[in-house]
Amino acid sequence: MIKYLLVFCALVPRLGAVDFTRDVRPILASKCYACHGPDEESREADLRLDIPAEHFDAKTFLDRITTSILDDVMPPPKSPKPLTASEKTILREWIAAGAKYEPHWAFQPIRSPKSPNDIDSFIRAELKKHGLQPAPRADSSTLIRRLYLDLIGLPPPSDQIDFTDEAYATLVDKLLADPRFGERWGRHWLDMARYADSNGFLGDGLRPNAYRYRDWVIQAFNNDMPYDEFTLAQIAGDLLDNREPRTENRERSPGTGFHRNAALNTEAGVDKEEARYQNLVDRVNTTARVWMGLTIGCAQCHTHKYDPITIRDYYSFYAFFDNTEDRDDAKTKAPLLAEVSKDRRQTYVHLAGDYTRRGPDVMPATLSALPAQAGNTRLELAKWIVSPQNPLTSRVAVNHIWSKLFGYGLVRTPDDFGTSGEAPSHPELLDHLATEFMRGGWSRKQLIKRIVMSETYRQASHSRSDQSYQTDPLNKLLSHQNRVRLDAEVLRDSALAVSGLLKPTIGGSSFRPPLPEDVFDVGRSSNWQASPGDEIYRRSLYIITLRSVLYPTLTTFDAPDAADACVRRERSNTPLQALTMMNDGVFVEAAQSLALRALREGPNHLQKLFRIVLNREPRPKELSRLQTFHDEQKARVQKSGPAALQVLGAHQKAISPAQATEAATLVAVARVLMNLDEFINRE
Repeated sequence: MIKYLLVFCALVPRLGAVDFTRDVRPILASKCYACHGPDEESREADLRLDIPAEHFDAKTFLDRITTSILDDVMPPPKSPKPLTASEKTILREWIAAGAKYEPHWAFQPIRSPKSPNDIDSFIRAELKKHGLQPAPRADSSTLIRRLYLDLIGLPPPSDQIDFTDEAYATLVDKLLADPRFGERWGRHWLDMARYADSNGFLGDGLRPNAYRYRDWVIQAFNNDMPYDEFTLAQIAGDLLDNREPRTENRERSPGTGFHRNAALNTEAGVDKEEARYQNLVDRVNTTARVWMGLTIGCAQCHTHKYDPITIRDYYSFYAFFDNTEDRDDAKTKAPLLAEVSKDRRQTYVHLAGDYTRRGPDVMPATLSALPAQAGNTRLELAKWIVSPQNPLTSRVAVNHIWSKLFGYGLVRTPDDFGTSGEAPSHPELLDHLATEFMRGGWSRKQLIKRIVMSETYRQASHSRSDQSYQTDPLNKLLSHQNRVRLDAEVLRDSALAVSGLLKPTIGGSSFRPPLPEDVFDVGRSSNWQASPGDEIYRRSLYIITLRSVLYPTLTTFDAPDAADACVRRERSNTPLQALTMMNDGVFVEAAQSLALRALREGPNHLQKLFRIVLNREPRPKELSRLQTFHDEQKARVQKSGPAALQVLGAHQKAISPAQATEAATLVAVARVLMNLDEFINRE
């Protein structure tokens, strides 16, 4: 039976011939490395499969994975991860081709291919290999909306629904220079920085000055602070001085607040040394995940099962942070990280990850599998991270940016560039962009412009043929753009923007939105007072993030909980989201204000509403259906009398009787439009 399955699976289309990095290593990593990988203590039969090994016999290997004898088959029957038929086929083909190993792509030096030299050439070369054609360019109204949502996180004004090709670059420059750019892209970074306004744990004490780090991040994006300087300021800003390039007065930078964002246990009776250890572990794991895309935390208790990271590597990295302490800026009270100057600790390996078990002493050192960096301070660690010789940092940063513009990165496991992560769909393009990113002074705005100016970015979000869905169902080859659900904050902000309620103030203390009383049935927080006046209409970025009282409207739409670094948000589509869009107070109020806006701005209310919400003109059929719905709702309002006018909420008394019926009808229309997929997705 297995024989026939292997033959069948060999006929299933795959993106090219078997490639070790793309096809073989992920199988070995997920199914074999736990017993035959880097960890000497767990390695069995003296067989190592993560590197070419002298004890590897291709014929025996093939026999063991294909045999039907239960005592001989590998992985053994008790394994929770048996090989699938298609995986056996891939391994069979690899053996037949010589069983050649390749070094893991992410640990190899970045190579910039000599040609082609633009994004579209790389993408189209891969499409051509698989007989695919790129989708046509999206229409202008779709592109305008896409640019606004991607670059500043807000929909375009209702009068900007068309443009010429010549004006596209001008619009890109305008949005990159818009102060709201920093708010949108700052939010992406704050996810990874596990930003919150409270400590977490049971007490969840307030951090009234945490926002100073958030505002620093926004300003850094707006100023296009080079990514290498951005990195130095956050990992070692307290160790910089004016002799460092581009770092004037950086010693007082709130950037080191990056590592003050983590949850902090301040409960009475807590073991302070254990809490300190857990805090340092968070700093180590977060630094590696965010900047280098490594799951270094897997080596906290033992040598990494899949990647060449030993437990000694882990605690040598840990040693860079072992003599840090939390301080607050004397003037601004901004939370900072600082180096201890006396009574410095000796770092050692914590055996089995137990903070009480002392193993060998270690000195600060970078990971042994990567090019070495001299020095033992956090500043030298930060310089090593952004060194051109480090093969990970630029690749990881480019991948983060790409993922925000396409919904997915070129590497779809952005926090795992290790052997158990996915290989890049376009490795040469990734290296090309990583090279140009460094060569261009680590400018994120320059990189973003380069990407959004490409034809690949400007494609329609649907393919022109069924072949692309059959050959490449996940659109890894990018034959078309990806249709992406708006992030929670963008969805709320878009509703406020189209309704005219959005308050545009940038920066400052976080605000408290109105919350239903039952939110406080769990936890110790109480006496919640919503912020006064129009503060509650500020962008969602400024909503206070209390770890014990997360704003339910945002968490419903997959906003992170700030428990740890969120490198990639989950995207879900649930009934609760639909109910929230229909019934949550902020969306109801936005619909009311939107209806009154359309009423104020003159005739043709339906066309006006459609244009405001969806940023395009309605098609005749759409307008006809909308008119039918409008007329049905108007008849219902007239029949129900004064009770139907309650849908106007607080606006009811301010509307003249002559307009009240139409206003109530337009609220219903506005709610329908704001619940359309076209509004809650970015095409």
